[in-house]
Amino acid sequence: MTFELIALSEIATVPWKNGAGLTRELAISPADASVDDFDWRISVAAIERDAPFSAFPGVDRCIVLLRGAGMRLRSVDGAIDRRLTQAYAPHRFSGDAALQASLIDGACEDLNVMVRRGCCVADVATQSVSADVAAADAGLLLCASGEWQVGDVALKTLHALLWRSGLPRLQAHPLRAASALIVVRLCQDHA
Repeated sequence: MTFELIALSEIATVPWKNGAGLTRELAISPADASVDDFDWRISVAAIERDAPFSAFPGVDRCIVLLRGAGMRLRSVDGAIDRRLTQAYAPHRFSGDAALQASLIDGACEDLNVMVRRGCCVADVATQSVSADVAAADAGLLLCASGEWQVGDVALKTLHALLWRSGLPRLQAHPLRAASALIVVRLCQDHA
């Protein structure tokens, strides 16, 4: 198994699908996929103003607030109305709905995990203590704060480890107090 070390600061920003914000794509599968035909996609978005979220029909989404006071997400039909204010807490929702994001107190930044329904499922969790990372077909470990030891790699804040083929299991240990590691495990949907 091969890991790819990613430094968020080295990834160029690109416009959102709807042009209303900017994102940094950490990984996409297949590697040559676009925002219209991916199996899974992981990115970090900077939200600097109230803006509509792009709709992604047939996609399940999970957002994790990384920086800032957060946002309120509302769908036009009122089916979704959530305040995302807790740092590092995963929030799951369907990409089918067109959503409006309203900032709570200034800009924020979030991790976005998107999986094509019927193709993949994503398990997104945040760790603050030593943890075993269970087997997965692909995934990403993002050091959201502090520093983590993962195998022989020391992950610094806003650095990530990506794997694209089966992970048997590994251990992650915080190297400092108040460290947070976001664990994204992607598995084929066998349903």
